[in-house]
Amino acid sequence: MTRVTRRTLLAGASATGALAATAGLAQSDILAQEIDLTGKSILITGCSSGFGRLSAIHLAALGARVFATMRNLPRAEAAELEQHASEHGHDIIVLEIDVTDDASVAEGVARAEQINGGPIDVLINNAGIGITSPVEVQDMEATRLIFETNVFGCHRMARAVLPGMRAQKSGMIFQISSQLGRVIVPYSGHYSATKFALEAMGEQLAYELVPHGIDVTIIEPGGYPTKVWVNRNRYTEELRKRASAIHLAGYPEAVARMGAEDGSGRSADPMDIPRAIARLLSMPPGTRPLRVPVHPGNKPQIPINEATARVQVDWLGETGYGPLIKAVHS
Repeated sequence: MTRVTRRTLLAGASATGALAATAGLAQSDILAQEIDLTGKSILITGCSSGFGRLSAIHLAALGARVFATMRNLPRAEAAELEQHASEHGHDIIVLEIDVTDDASVAEGVARAEQINGGPIDVLINNAGIGITSPVEVQDMEATRLIFETNVFGCHRMARAVLPGMRAQKSGMIFQISSQLGRVIVPYSGHYSATKFALEAMGEQLAYELVPHGIDVTIIEPGGYPTKVWVNRNRYTEELRKRASAIHLAGYPEAVARMGAEDGSGRSADPMDIPRAIARLLSMPPGTRPLRVPVHPGNKPQIPINEATARVQVDWLGETGYGPLIKAVHS
């Protein structure tokens, strides 16, 4: 029997098809399998809505103990999630974590580990925001906020869980990135800049954690109809109102759209992401792909992912870093 590895998913002429098959993770394939996550402890950030909330419910339904975290507790979204867990007999524990705050991250992860009676098995770095504008319009307040959330927040979370994962010599980290972590759409502000950074952070972690038995997978969703658009419009409208006229004047058409984005026209099922995560968790450690595009439509990042994997192996595969590089890509 051929052992499925990252290398077999990425290599050769069949790379595109193999990666797309893994990335698509067809619902029929997933539903046909018995995925049992009993005994897994999973911490997810940003669970008040969207991918985070759906993942908490789905993974708990498959038997996992889920620490569903969000900021600004108490809040209605937390109460609703706790009620759902109670009604369905799911092991969901809602905790407060603000990923932009060092103390909140440290306290939240410590509390999760205390309740769990040991290290967390899986971290899903899901919390993120978008702020849309021409780059020139994006002031330092908006820039700091989006990097604090999308980049520094994920870094804080990884640093908080990794000592425990290393101690148990196992673990899994998911970075919820985006197609826009590999390709760029004009007038998206610094969203791509943060997701590019998250992609680089995730790949470097994947190499460095090989000796510790910890996997890293970067999930790259396309556009989905989640509440992210509501929050994005709020942040973007606040930016537009305080922006300087000297910067706004250069981009009248783009500025007119700021705060008026509409994600409701997207029809893709947001459950694609929690289903993909569940399928990846069901794979043996060490065989999970580094990057997984998830969307039923166009996935423009696939050739970029393939090219960068080949470049890493060709560049560093025969150096002292070779064992780390090849463990991730082969």
